[in-house]
Amino acid sequence: MYKTPDLKESPRHLENRIREYWKKHDLAQKSVDIREGNPRFIFYEGPPTANGKPGIHHIMARTLKDVICRYKTMNGFQVKRKAGWDTHGLPVEIEVEKELGLKDKRGIEDYGIEKFCQKCRESVFSYEKLWREMTELMGYWIDLDHPYVTLHNSYIESVWWILNNFFCRDLIYKAYKIVPYCPSCGTPLSSHEVAQGYKDIEDPSIYVKFKALDEENTYFLAWTTTPWTLISNVALAVHPDETYIKVHYQGQNLILAKARLQVLDEDVKIISEMQGSELEGRYYQPLFNFIPVHKPAWYICLGNYVTMSDGTGIVHTAPAFGQDDYSLAVKYNLPFIQPVDSEGKFTEAVTPWAHQFVKDADKDIIRHLKESGNLLKREQIKHSYPFCWRCKSPLIYYARESWYIRTTAFKEQLLENNRKIDWYPPFVGEKSFGDWLENNVDWALSRDRFWGTPLNIWICEKCGNQRSISSIEELHKEGKMISGKEVPEDLDLHRPYIDEVVLTCSCGNKMHRTPEVIDCWFDSGSMPFAQWHYPFENYEHFEPDLFPADIISEGIDQTRGWFYSMLAISTLLKGVSSYKSCLVNDMILDKNGRKMSKSHGNAVDPIELMQNYGADAIRWYLLEVSPPWVPTRFDVDGVKEILGKFIGTLKNVYSFFATYANIDGFVATDYPYNWVREVEIDRWIISRLHSLIITVRNNTDVYDFTKAVRAIQGFVIEELSNWYVRRSRRRFWASEFNADKTDAYRTLYQVLVEIAKLIAPYAPYLAEEFFLNLNAGESVHLEYYPVADDVYIDTKLEKKMQTVIDLVSLGRAARNECQIKVRQPLNEMFVPAKVKDDLKDMLDLVKEEVNIRKITFVSEQDGFVQYELKPDFKILGPKYGKKVQAINILLNNTPADKVLQAFNSTGFYPLKIEGETINLLPEEVSISIIPREGYVFANAKDLFVALDTKLTNELLNEGYARELINKIQFTRKEMNLDILDNIIVTLVAPKDIVQAVQIHRNYILSETLGKELILLDKPTANMQCLDINGHKIHLGIEKVVS
Repeated sequence: MYKTPDLKESPRHLENRIREYWKKHDLAQKSVDIREGNPRFIFYEGPPTANGKPGIHHIMARTLKDVICRYKTMNGFQVKRKAGWDTHGLPVEIEVEKELGLKDKRGIEDYGIEKFCQKCRESVFSYEKLWREMTELMGYWIDLDHPYVTLHNSYIESVWWILNNFFCRDLIYKAYKIVPYCPSCGTPLSSHEVAQGYKDIEDPSIYVKFKALDEENTYFLAWTTTPWTLISNVALAVHPDETYIKVHYQGQNLILAKARLQVLDEDVKIISEMQGSELEGRYYQPLFNFIPVHKPAWYICLGNYVTMSDGTGIVHTAPAFGQDDYSLAVKYNLPFIQPVDSEGKFTEAVTPWAHQFVKDADKDIIRHLKESGNLLKREQIKHSYPFCWRCKSPLIYYARESWYIRTTAFKEQLLENNRKIDWYPPFVGEKSFGDWLENNVDWALSRDRFWGTPLNIWICEKCGNQRSISSIEELHKEGKMISGKEVPEDLDLHRPYIDEVVLTCSCGNKMHRTPEVIDCWFDSGSMPFAQWHYPFENYEHFEPDLFPADIISEGIDQTRGWFYSMLAISTLLKGVSSYKSCLVNDMILDKNGRKMSKSHGNAVDPIELMQNYGADAIRWYLLEVSPPWVPTRFDVDGVKEILGKFIGTLKNVYSFFATYANIDGFVATDYPYNWVREVEIDRWIISRLHSLIITVRNNTDVYDFTKAVRAIQGFVIEELSNWYVRRSRRRFWASEFNADKTDAYRTLYQVLVEIAKLIAPYAPYLAEEFFLNLNAGESVHLEYYPVADDVYIDTKLEKKMQTVIDLVSLGRAARNECQIKVRQPLNEMFVPAKVKDDLKDMLDLVKEEVNIRKITFVSEQDGFVQYELKPDFKILGPKYGKKVQAINILLNNTPADKVLQAFNSTGFYPLKIEGETINLLPEEVSISIIPREGYVFANAKDLFVALDTKLTNELLNEGYARELINKIQFTRKEMNLDILDNIIVTLVAPKDIVQAVQIHRNYILSETLGKELILLDKPTANMQCLDINGHKIHLGIEKVVS
């Protein structure tokens, strides 16, 4: 017996049942163990931070990863899936700061570093239960009980080992550089962190006059969007090879680049021209002198970085706040003015704006420049500006000492390794990631923070010698606590405890650890090694059993985060990428294309969604609605549609099978599991199944899951349900249990089993439910993925049946157009003569499906159909611009059948316009049939149908009979009658309906299992009032009691 499904069971209840079954039989682990000894497919899980709630984008990312792992497992690979948690860094600190009401680093230090770091440790798993619940609900099989955790000493030890390797190879150094700095967090950021936080904002754009000291009434005109940096100005830079001009403007002489003269918004008189190199060494009057300088300053310098694309061609130079400025200061030995503290505020020396955040001071500084006569004009400019990727505060570029990794020394190797990675989609690796690697800068490693992996470098307090520690064992051997005691065996490697460990320098003096922690992206990028505590454990079988990954998969926001840190660390350490391929998913937006957020009121709770609609529907929807590498517009109505159309259809097909198989006592295991069949429709659905398997495999192999699920969905709805099952119903209903009926059962059973396997990676719960109900084995997830057998693929049969399906679909579309139901017979349908061969043994099938008496074939020469072609301006406009009108004229003057013939034979129609040949594509043209009186048309591509809509009395009578049968069958269902119950029908109807009933009485009774059909003059109490094609009837049904 096959379990009869409860079609009204909620997805939540069904998935709970299956999940309990998985846990009871430990199927997640069994799916790994069962492949022991098979080839490995290595998968790395990117570590999320568990101090924030999971969102719908995490469902997308984890669905992709789960599909990959399940698919590869079903293809015979052993796929180990280790979960991970990212537990360090600013994301954690910021949340704790909010919780404790702390404003800045000083507040943390006052609160106490030890207490703060303990709070951070507690915070990182605030939402671990929610993450676990989401992961389990969505059916993502991953080992959550034995995860790698970046705060564990064992993980930190592996990170230290990597850092020590870099240090010993002179790849880590300390230098004074201009770095992107977050005043709010009090720490510099790396270039890949900065890349994640740009926003479009408006800033002041000002043109400032610097008074020349060697010439009366003459000014150098410079431009800046950071007025606050003018406090630190020490020079102006010009390009040595560009032409500069002195102009008379509003009573003053201004010097600027000739190429930038347009910034002056009125006519000017050019006084003289000069090369930029001639301006070198000319002095000007400083704008501000809050801080005294002890070197020559405030003169013109030469810089090849000066561009003519914006500004005035004269660049204001503040070495404390720009890399080009800093380099110029080194070249010219310029003074260094740094009046900004670690909180991004002006120091006491800048008296008018002391303790004010620098960007907030812009307005006052501009007002001062205007009052002093140094402001030529002010505008607003919209540009992209870097913000902290975590706290969302604006960054400033700030000169300070930091630790760096020499990634630039490996630029070519990074680029080469990136070229070897298979990116899905390719443009991410080639463009956004590849282009970014081209501009690689050394990795800013250190962070002036508290909660993170401590940088394992100790510095001698006397001679400045540096030393790196590579392991916990070495720490115990070489270190002592400040108190003189031995380093405890269980010492927590975090701050402040690690800061208590001192080493002894070769000069005999003490060495203290440098106070910084490292970039948390280095933590997560080390996971290929640290998750296995490499090299302290798993050294012997690390390669190729655990490294490199065959694939990683995360969101597009990780391109310059985790993807980069993984590539950089493994390239520097091993010379290769730590992953062979990478699947990237884009953002999840709301249905209107807006970013989801609480502030917009459009965020969705993934757990609540799964409880309401089930994980399978959401997983399937996210994959079906659009490819993962384009922004996905999430609409809950789309999830409901998946539930109804796809999942509902598949459930109904199984229910149909189980219901009749149980009635007939069909047991699949009593028969061979093979695909040899005689009946054409069985051979067709088997051929289509094997073709589908090829399609799904080809697309899943290249991670194009959207095409795969759409193919499965189309097969289930259109071919399996709407065609095969519907066309085969009478075979299942047959009273005799013969070979034909047996083959129908065998075919449907085997197709359902293979469909369960096909959907298993995508909809794991539904697949398991069907597989278990079909008594096909212990779990679909322990099975091998279906493999197509070309022997059973009959392309000619598929083409022929598809032509039939298409014509039937067009016939029904034509009926909808003229609002004549399918149950109403029509006399004649006209179709193209070219399909005659395909239909020669299927004419009766098409007649039955469209409910027509006669099919007539018409050739193109008959002139029966006249087409009208119109260009699709929405597609052609952006592609051809002004040529669209010429295309329209040529198309109107070209015979439509000639264009259609070209579309069918070559896939395009060549049009010659202005000496150029344009290949017009079918999707760029709207094709319609010119109406013809007495007929209704429908067409698609190169097919059409035309229905003769004239209705005779004979046709009307049969239509009434068919409508009555439909009403009776529906009423049977409403009464919950068994499909084998016989009935007595009573009817009160007008003369036209009665006449039809009398003509077709036997047909009506046979179709409805009716024993009697009694016509009454007046309705009785138990009869219901119904409508048949505008005629009111009263219908009564009574079950025959034997």
